[in-house]
Amino acid sequence: MSATGERPLRADARRNRDRLLEVAVRAFSQDGPEATLEAIAREAGVGIGTLYRHFPTREALVEAAYRSELIRLCDAAQELRRELPPDEAMRAWMDRFVAYMSTKRGMADALRAVIASGGNPFAESRQRLVAAVTELMDAGTAAGTMRSDVPPGDVLTGLSGVTLAAGEPEQREQAGRLLDLLMAGLRRR
Repeated sequence: MSATGERPLRADARRNRDRLLEVAVRAFSQDGPEATLEAIAREAGVGIGTLYRHFPTREALVEAAYRSELIRLCDAAQELRRELPPDEAMRAWMDRFVAYMSTKRGMADALRAVIASGGNPFAESRQRLVAAVTELMDAGTAAGTMRSDVPPGDVLTGLSGVTLAAGEPEQREQAGRLLDLLMAGLRRR
């Protein structure tokens, strides 16, 4: 049993759940609330009963898909820190943040349905995102490549602004330039 009192998933059940989440993110991002659970199950290669065993309601699937993407983004901070110098890790994470926000924008209608049903998929989002930015900035500060006087919350707000200004796929080049400007402001001179 896990710490939550739930039995850990078997490897095949975990694979099915992960595949369902992957397909659900794509489906809800593309089709919003019109994405059907049957189509998600079919594309994931499982039956509808398997989908309902993991996610008893549509809202549970939408919320889990959103949280899965959030966790993936935040976990990327550690991965990138191990692979790249701190300032390069921060810039690479910024690109992932823009992609995450694009996914979130695509899922907006489906997420609104979760909120309307009483769920709160965003409960931990800001806290997790600020923690990821803090980790990257602390590494850059320790390495002497990034400023120490910029609050991580300000960086997150700046990133959010970039995604609002250049969120459409055809504006990705502009988003890259804006991220480069933000990164230039974070580097120690």
